[in-house]
Amino acid sequence: MFRAATSSVVKRAVLRSSSRGVPSCATLPGQMSFHASARREEEAKAEALPVESKGGLFGTGLSEWFALPIGVAAAVPMIKLEWYVINEETQLLAVFLAFCVTLYTQGGDAIYKALDEKAVNLLKEHTEAEEKVIAALEHKLEYLKANQNMVNDFEAINAIRSATYEKLNAAGAIKPQHDFKAQVERMLNMIAHEEASVTEKTKVALMSEATASVTEKFSSDKALKKAALDAAIAKLKGGKTGADPVQAAFVQFFKDKAAAAKASKDDSEEKAQREAMIAKMNAVAKNEGFFFEFDAQGAPKMAV
Repeated sequence: MFRAATSSVVKRAVLRSSSRGVPSCATLPGQMSFHASARREEEAKAEALPVESKGGLFGTGLSEWFALPIGVAAAVPMIKLEWYVINEETQLLAVFLAFCVTLYTQGGDAIYKALDEKAVNLLKEHTEAEEKVIAALEHKLEYLKANQNMVNDFEAINAIRSATYEKLNAAGAIKPQHDFKAQVERMLNMIAHEEASVTEKTKVALMSEATASVTEKFSSDKALKKAALDAAIAKLKGGKTGADPVQAAFVQFFKDKAAAAKASKDDSEEKAQREAMIAKMNAVAKNEGFFFEFDAQGAPKMAV
């Protein structure tokens, strides 16, 4: 008797507790038919409409508090007639049922909320992870779409590179000629500058030598000094003057110098100037990487 009562009470408690956590959609009907053909009118009419439960005491719609007087009225004769004996097992059962009811009524919502909150958090984390994966895949898809024309881009780059190399090769065939022309012009300008510098130095040296020679000549000869003084006084007075003795002395000096240079066969000075010029031009050609250089006689030759 005790075991039967206990099993019935436990079954009711389990059914009541399971009705809270399991949604109504989880309950399956007793019979389910699976076929590909259209539903027949007989099957549609044969199906019974679901009966709505009125709730309350045993589905009657009465308040569950009516179970208390009914239980008391039923328990008194059962105990009086010893149909049901109250012993230690009954007391243990009563304590266990009181614990279950108290836990269900007082802590059921808390336990449900804790489990539900954990499930919500897990679902949220799973959703966030899926959103990150989806965002990464979308980014990768955009990258792949952007790189669809990569082959065409590389082909265009290779075509531009080939055209550029052809132009560089064409320019490379002409560039050495321009470089050679610039180098020759550089040497010619350098030679002209050196000749102008040597000429200016020679003029200065000749003038210095002529001045010293004429000054010494007029200082040692009183007649020349008197003639130069008379010519200067006459020029200041504005009268007629003869040939200027100082000018004549300079002219004579240069004539004598030219005659001496023409008669002389000593060309050591010219050779020294030419060697210095050749050494300077070879130094410039070597430092700037010219295509040619000069030998000892001043003839150009291609650099190896």
